[in-house]
Amino acid sequence: MVIRSVIRSRTFRACLANLFCPAIPLLFTASLFGQSTTAVQGTVTDASGAAVPNASIAVRNQSTGEERTTVTDTAGQYLVPSLPVGSYRIEVKAQGMQTIVLNQLALAVGSAVRQDFTLTVAATNTVVETTAAAPVVESSTVDVGGVVNQRTVQEIPLNGRHFVDLAELLPGSVTGPASGFLTAPLRGQGSFAFNTAGAREDQVNYMINGINLSDPLNNQITFQPVINTIEETKIDNSTFSAEYGRNSGAIVNIATRAGGNVWHGEAYEFLRNNWFDARNFTNPVGVPFAPFKRNQFGGDGGGRIIRDKMFLYLSYEGLRQRQSVPLSTTVL
Repeated sequence: MVIRSVIRSRTFRACLANLFCPAIPLLFTASLFGQSTTAVQGTVTDASGAAVPNASIAVRNQSTGEERTTVTDTAGQYLVPSLPVGSYRIEVKAQGMQTIVLNQLALAVGSAVRQDFTLTVAATNTVVETTAAAPVVESSTVDVGGVVNQRTVQEIPLNGRHFVDLAELLPGSVTGPASGFLTAPLRGQGSFAFNTAGAREDQVNYMINGINLSDPLNNQITFQPVINTIEETKIDNSTFSAEYGRNSGAIVNIATRAGGNVWHGEAYEFLRNNWFDARNFTNPVGVPFAPFKRNQFGGDGGGRIIRDKMFLYLSYEGLRQRQSVPLSTTVL
């Protein structure tokens, strides 16, 4: 079981006033854990290309130690669904054949990775270990889109650290007009939608760990999760599979971070003020510089409570923004 808890001062300020409220998300942890949408599948054959039935497949999460096992069918095929996002180790065994171990197989959110194996006859217990390589072509689905991985999420400079801005990194996505229905930015919170693949902003469906995150009235994102709590984000622009529905536009699938057997954490502050900002057209030289101060600060971290069984991940982010908007008139 993975315990996930995301706390944001702006979104949950009223909730934090109640001492019991932070414990409420923990009651639904088990159901959220089952919403991960990634899988691995493939075929096991011998050196001649014939299928190897009843081969043992063990898939182990290298971060949490969780292990799933299965066997190949009569056609040598296997499928391990509903795996959390992460890096995996796959071990393939068959009687009278060498054992193959594949390390560091990355499974992205909303993907079905195909990984085939070829076994050779071995006189002794031989183990061959290899490292997985990213596939050049996605052959398991017909989805058109892309994945924003954790490294990009953590390191890319985003003014205001708004989650929706990540969508503009993918082909087919554009910055919505400032006068749009849902793309008009709100001071301190950014836009609540984006345009992609020629669709309207209110046609996008947002999901977090498989749970719908869209407002039922305006179909905008209900709250923007803290950037540091996002493991991966996948955006499917078109031809997505039948498991998705509700909207005719893009599918934004968010997978949050989870604790592992090793404790990790970080603290941060992002600062903007008059020392770093240049004057704009409405604040020319000779006019007092308009005060602007923005502090985004917080921390996050997680680790194990019980090794290989129970994990914890917590996050907090605060926003303090003070801004004055100068008004000036240019006359002939």
